[in-house]
Amino acid sequence: MRNSAFRAVGRGVLCVLAALALSAAVYPPPYPPPYPPAPSRAGADGKPRAGAEEKTRIPFTRRFDAVQHGGIVRAANAAVSCRAEGTGRDPACAKARAGGNAVNQRFDMFYSDVDDDPRTYNSTRAELRLPGRARVNYARLYWGGNLRVGEQKPPGDSGRVLFAEPGGRYKEVLADTVIGHRAGGGADAFQASADVTSLVRDSGPGMYTVAQINVAMGRSAVGAWGGWTLVVAYKKDDAPLRRLSVWDGFEVLDARRPEVRVELGGPRVPARATGRLGVVAYNGDRGVAGDSLAVETGNGKGVLLSNKDNPSADVMNSSITDFESEPLKRQPAYPNTLGYDSDVFDLRGALATGAHRLSVRIGAEKSPLWVGVLFAEADARY
Repeated sequence: MRNSAFRAVGRGVLCVLAALALSAAVYPPPYPPPYPPAPSRAGADGKPRAGAEEKTRIPFTRRFDAVQHGGIVRAANAAVSCRAEGTGRDPACAKARAGGNAVNQRFDMFYSDVDDDPRTYNSTRAELRLPGRARVNYARLYWGGNLRVGEQKPPGDSGRVLFAEPGGRYKEVLADTVIGHRAGGGADAFQASADVTSLVRDSGPGMYTVAQINVAMGRSAVGAWGGWTLVVAYKKDDAPLRRLSVWDGFEVLDARRPEVRVELGGPRVPARATGRLGVVAYNGDRGVAGDSLAVETGNGKGVLLSNKDNPSADVMNSSITDFESEPLKRQPAYPNTLGYDSDVFDLRGALATGAHRLSVRIGAEKSPLWVGVLFAEADARY
C-alpha cells in the first residue's frame, strides 16, 4: 500500500494533506477548510513556470495489493447532470440522460441532490454489492471533478465530502492524500480520496450516499463533470484465489500526451484465467470517438477492451457499467453521466493465453481525458 503523498499543482492555489475524520454525529454547518494552500509553481503571470507541468503529474502507484480468496466490487455515481426540468431546462437533456449521444459542454449543468436535506447542494447514492459471507478488508472512496465552469470553486474545499452508509447519517470524510489538480484546456480538475475501510466493513452492502463534492456547475467549452467511486476489496473463503490491486494517480490525456501506460506487474496468471479491470475517468464524451483501453500481458499484442455499453473506439463514454451483472442501483440512475466514467471490463479475452504481467494502456485522441483510478482482479496460480 502507498503511504507517501504526492505534490499536485493547480492554477494559483493547492490543497495539502488532510487526515481522515469520521464523526458519528450529524454533520455540522459548512465551515472554512482546515488546511492552507500549498506554494504555487506558477509565475507572476499566473501561468506554470517552464517545466512545471511535468512536475504536476501524479503518476499511478499501487494503493492496495493482495493475493487472497475474494474479489473487488465498487459503487459509483455522478454528481452533476443537465437540467431536464425547472429553471434553465433544456429539451435535449432528457434524451441525453437516457443514454443518447451528448457531451456535457452542450448543457447548462446542475447538481444532482437526492437526499432532501437543505444543507447539501449535491448528493447521490449507489449500491455496493457484496457476496454472502464476504469480509471487507479494504475500502477507499474517490471523488473529483472540474472546479472551473460557470463558476470557479475554491480548491481548498476539494478535500471534504459527506459520506453515509446504508441507513446511516452523514459523516464528514477528509482526504488522506494530497489532492491532485491539473489545470489546462479550460478545466481545473481534481481528484481526492480517503480510506473508509472501517466504516464499510461495519456497514456491509447497500446504498451509500456521497454529498458535497466540490465540483462546479454551469456551462463552458470544457463542460462540468464530476462524481465518486467507492472501491472495496473483500475476502471470501470459497472464492477463487485472486490477485487484487488498486492503483491511483491523476493523469491528463490530451493532444500533447495522448496516451498513458500503467504497469500493474505480476504475479503470473494462468491461461484461460478470469479477471476484471475497473477504470475511473473524467470528461469522457459519449459519441466522440478516440478513447481506447488496452491490456498487455507479455504474451503477444495488447487486447482492446470493450463491452456492449462501452465500444472500443469510445470506451470512456460517460457511463457506470459492469459487464457481468445487472446495472447497479443508483439515485439518480442516468445511463449517460455526462462526463464521469466508472466502468468494469472483462479480462478473459486478454488472459486467454495467460499473462506474465499486466500493463494497462489508455488513449484519448480528441477531447481531453483525466484518468484517476484503476482496480483489477485476476486468477492467481501458486
